[in-house]
Amino acid sequence: MTIVRWLCSLMLCAAAAVLAGCATTHVVDSDVRSYSTLTALPQPPTYRLERLPSQAAHAASFNTIEALAQQSLARVGLQRDDTNARLVLQISAQGSYVRPAWPYYNDPFYGPFGWGWGVGYGRRMGWGFGGSWMDRPPTLHRREVSLVLRDAATQKIVYETSAVYEDVWTDDPAIFGILFDAALTGFPQPPAGPRQVRTTISPGGAPATITVAPSAAPAAGVVVQPAPQARPQVLQPQPQPKP
Repeated sequence: MTIVRWLCSLMLCAAAAVLAGCATTHVVDSDVRSYSTLTALPQPPTYRLERLPSQAAHAASFNTIEALAQQSLARVGLQRDDTNARLVLQISAQGSYVRPAWPYYNDPFYGPFGWGWGVGYGRRMGWGFGGSWMDRPPTLHRREVSLVLRDAATQKIVYETSAVYEDVWTDDPAIFGILFDAALTGFPQPPAGPRQVRTTISPGGAPATITVAPSAAPAAGVVVQPAPQARPQVLQPQPQPKP
């Protein structure tokens, strides 16, 4: 009876944690890299999408990614027009898993499996209960998008950008939409090189905020599905302490 009550209490605590997470603000810090030779919005501001063979082979799953990218491009003034395209667009989106930084993965005390708790039952040995601690950080979900724009007449690359995000959050449609928005902050003249863009998603459908540093022009109104309007914030790198 004691074990049953303990397990019920654990489940109630987990449910409370989930509900609390739904009611809190979610922050997405994206690592963005952008390079551009554009000096202004191309005229006409149109593009056509060029699918890679692997994307065409998985069209059903790629259609969602394509729609999210088109929404983000429309918010910075670019419209898809396959018959009168000024630019040629290639996009990609990838997902994988990574281990977070943790100094004890190879520690002989913790080992590769860490500590855990559990309830055991043996057919011949009866039943028993034992416990220990599991303090390793959780595996992170890595999501990455990229966009490449080429001049349709010369085929020269005029814009290249990418955004990466690692977290335990697994809402792929929302994350990929946020990443496309983050990758296009400052278009058509973003700060060259790496920067960090912060998107804050408020609870209850309230508008989130995205603020861009003065060196980069902010993107127009951002609407991420299923998240509400968002505006990214570029974080300036902090100076390293002197030894």
